[in-house]
Amino acid sequence: MRCVADETNKRTLPATGWAVLGLLSFGEELSGYDLKKWSDLSLRFFYWSPSFSQIYSELRRLEKAGYATSRRIGHDTGTRDKRVYRITDEGMAAVREWARQAPVDPPVLKHGPMLRLWLGHLLEPEQMREVLLQQQDFAEDMRRRAAADAEAARADPAWAYPALTLKWAERYYASERDLAAAMLDDIEALGGSAPGQSIGLPS
Repeated sequence: MRCVADETNKRTLPATGWAVLGLLSFGEELSGYDLKKWSDLSLRFFYWSPSFSQIYSELRRLEKAGYATSRRIGHDTGTRDKRVYRITDEGMAAVREWARQAPVDPPVLKHGPMLRLWLGHLLEPEQMREVLLQQQDFAEDMRRRAAADAEAARADPAWAYPALTLKWAERYYASERDLAAAMLDDIEALGGSAPGQSIGLPS
């Protein structure tokens, strides 16, 4: 029986590998540039967007595993040839099995503004308000971008579920925007709490 950690076990892909294979599962031949563009239009709103180096590294891994194939295509315009990738039947079966059976990891929150708020006793009140105002602006910008990408995704029937995921992202960032506004009100309600005040851990 193969060891789970054995590199020869095709199913031991990192999360980035499954994400790239998932992009290929939509059934088109895609270049590394296409994959980066598609991940920026969808994955970045709820997971992360792999770098070009990560994408090409995973594509090599997927080809070695037999989950993807590639070929070079030329251009009539005289520009440089590019390599495009397509998922194999084995790759489609693997990513389908992973999506259906792999444990779903709970989200892990790494929230810079919340960390800064936690250390708010070390900041001046105006500094803390500025952090939250920036978070409001960031969340609203992400909400607008997710909404625009969701609208574009709805034009392609194959992207029905990515469009729904982007709708989730739109709602998530709307809630982040509103939470930052609520925290601004909460800071005002603190009133006389002095910045730099020494605090102890709760017993």
